[in-house]
Amino acid sequence: MEVCTGFVLASPLVSESKRTALNASNCDVRKSPSSKTRRAKMCAEVGGETVELNGTDVEAPLGDEIARRRNLAIISHPDAGKTTLTEKLLLYGGAIQQAGSVRARRAGHKLARSDWMKMEQERGISITSTVLTFNYEDHHINILDTPGHQDFSEDTYRTLSAADNVVMLVDAAKGLEPQTRKLFEVCQMRELPTLTFINKMDRPAMNPFELCDEIEQQFDLETVPAVWPIGDGENFKGVLKRSERVVYLFEKNQKGKTATTKKVPMDDPELLSLIGQNLYDQLFEDVEILDEMGHTLDTEKLLKGDQTVVYFGSAMTNFGVQIFLDDFLDLGRAPAERSSSIGTIDPTRDEFSGFVFKLQANMDPRHRDRLAFIRIVSGRYERGMKVLHSRLGARQINLNQAQKLFADDRESVQVAFPGDIVGLNNPGLFSIGDTIYSGSEKVVFPGIPSFSPEMFAYLRNPNPSNYKNFKKGLQQLLEEGAVQLLRTKEDQGNEGPILAAVGQLQFDVVQQRLRDEYGVESKLELLGYSVARWVLGPGDPWSALESCGRLFNVFFAKDRWNRPVLLFKNAWNLAKLEEEHGDKLELKPWAFAPDQAV
Repeated sequence: MEVCTGFVLASPLVSESKRTALNASNCDVRKSPSSKTRRAKMCAEVGGETVELNGTDVEAPLGDEIARRRNLAIISHPDAGKTTLTEKLLLYGGAIQQAGSVRARRAGHKLARSDWMKMEQERGISITSTVLTFNYEDHHINILDTPGHQDFSEDTYRTLSAADNVVMLVDAAKGLEPQTRKLFEVCQMRELPTLTFINKMDRPAMNPFELCDEIEQQFDLETVPAVWPIGDGENFKGVLKRSERVVYLFEKNQKGKTATTKKVPMDDPELLSLIGQNLYDQLFEDVEILDEMGHTLDTEKLLKGDQTVVYFGSAMTNFGVQIFLDDFLDLGRAPAERSSSIGTIDPTRDEFSGFVFKLQANMDPRHRDRLAFIRIVSGRYERGMKVLHSRLGARQINLNQAQKLFADDRESVQVAFPGDIVGLNNPGLFSIGDTIYSGSEKVVFPGIPSFSPEMFAYLRNPNPSNYKNFKKGLQQLLEEGAVQLLRTKEDQGNEGPILAAVGQLQFDVVQQRLRDEYGVESKLELLGYSVARWVLGPGDPWSALESCGRLFNVFFAKDRWNRPVLLFKNAWNLAKLEEEHGDKLELKPWAFAPDQAV
C-alpha cells in the first residue's frame, strides 16, 4: 500500500520508471525524463483515414499499450458544466483547436461534437452517451461523455460499465445535487476510482471546506484536495497546487482558447501583492488546516473508490483543466481486470475479449448505419480477425472493420487494445451486454440489466402507409435502449407497443428521432402506472402468476423476451401484492437479457 501526503500516485500497470514520486517534506513532484515535455497529438485528422489507432506501432508489446491507456466517464447533475469540461479536456489534449458549446465544425476549426444529435444541439443537453478519443503526453485517453439528465440515467449506467475511472463534476455554488448522488451510487457499487472537479469557481461559490465535507458525509468518501481555491466569483484569483506549493494565478483569456496562467511559489513575497492581504491570510490558514487535519492519499483506497482527489477550477474559462488532465495521467487507473464466467480476465490475457455496452443508429444519417460500441477487455483487436459471439451459441463473426470514435466522426483502425472503445457495424447481431471472444474457452462478462421504468405509454402510428418505416425506426431505437418495449399479455405483435421509460424526455427523444431520422409521425397514449416489476420465478414465471389467482390493480405486460412484467399504479399496490403473494412470486426491479447474467 502506498500512502503519501499531498496527493500523487500512479496506476499499478504503469512501469516503475513512469511512476510519480512524492517527497512528503516539500511535496516535490518528480517525473521521469520522458514526461518533462507535455505534448498532445491526434493520430489523424478527424474523419480521415488511418491505419493506426494511436499513432503507435501495431507490434508494440501488449503490456506497454495497456499501461498507456486511460478512460474516464464524467458524471454530473444537469447544468454543472459537463459538456463544457469535456470540450476543454479535448482542447488541452489537442483533439480540437477551439472549444464551443454544442457546436459543429465550421470555418476551418475543429470544434467539439460531444453533443452531436440534432435534439442535443437544439436543447443544449446531452441525450446520448458519446466516446471521444485522443492522445496526450504519450497516453491514449477515451472520454465517455454521458447524459446528465435523470431521464437518461440508464444510458449513463451502461456507459459506466465500460469505464475504469470517473470524474464527478460538482457545481461550486450548488454542491451535490440529486442526479450526481444517484450516479455516484453506481460508481461506488462498481468500486470505480473517482476524481472530483468542483466547477464554476469564477462564480459565487460555497466554502471549499463545506463542499469537501458534503462529499465526505453523503458518500462516506474521504476527500484529498490536490489544489485549493483562492477566492471565488469576482475575487477568484487562482488555485494552490498543494504538491508543488505553487500558486496558479487566474487570468482571463480569449473565449475557447487555452488559459494563460502565472505561477508563483507560495513562499514568494510577490504573492501578497498579487492576491491581497485577506486572501493571502486565508490561503495560509486553509493550508495549515489541510496539512494538519486533512486526509493523506492512500492509493488502495482511491483505486477501490473509497477516496477521491479533489480539484477546483472553471471549465468555462479553462482554468484548472490542464492541471487536472496532467494529474489524471498518474492518478487514473489503467484498464483493469474484469470478472467473467471463467473467472477474472486480466487485460494482458492473450485471447481477445470484449463486450457491447451501447448501440447507436444513424450517427451518419447519410448511410442509416448502426454501430455497436465495444469495450475491449483483453488481447488485441486486429482487422479481419474472427471472434465468437457468446449469446449466439459461439457463432463465429468476422470483424472486418472497426472504427475509432470521436462523437459522430469515425476513423477505420487496424489494431486496438484493452481499454479502447471501438465501433463495429451492427447488422442486427449485437445486443447491449453481449460478449465476443476468441479462443476455445467460452467467455461471458456480466450482463447489463434493464431497470424499472416509471412511465408507460402506447405508441401509435397514425399513418398506416408509413408502417414499414415506423416499425424499422422503432426496432432500431429499442435496440439502442432509448426506451424499453412492453406488450400486453395477449398481444402477439399485432397491437400497439407499450414504451416504458424513466422520464418524459425519453418519449420526446423517440418521437423526434422517428420524425427526423425515419420520416414518420407518432402519437403517445400515457398509461396511469408508475412502478414495474419483472416476475422471474420461482420456476416458470407465468405458472407462478397463475397460481396467485386473480390480481387486482395490476396491469399484465410482457417484455421483448415474453417474460411477465407487472405494472402498478403506485408503490402501495406493489407492497400489497408482495404481502399477499410474496411466497409465490419472485419480483425484481431489473432484468438481464436471456443468457447474459453471470
